[in-house]
Amino acid sequence: RRAASFVCDMANPLKGEVLRLYKTLLYLGREYPKGSAYFRERLKFAFMKNKDETDPEKIKQLVARGDHVIKELEALYFLRKYRAMKKRYYEPEN
Repeated sequence: RRAASFVCDMANPLKGEVLRLYKTLLYLGREYPKGSAYFRERLKFAFMKNKDETDPEKIKQLVARGDHVIKELEALYFLRKYRAMKKRYYEPEN
């Protein structure tokens, strides 16, 4: 079994990068405004759509796109937290 795993990793060295991306997005999706189930469904669809991709350059482009989505989600969450804190501690301007 270990030999098969090693061969699979040698055949696609970007597999670990894709798994890292998926796990990170899955973790970040827990706080998604439309709900974690909605996010999980969309995430799975996006990954399944590209599951048969074998070109390393195309996979790298898709991973880079996923990293950009991570940054966008983090910005969304930080902005939401900032607005909540601002609303809590500052009086509204009239």
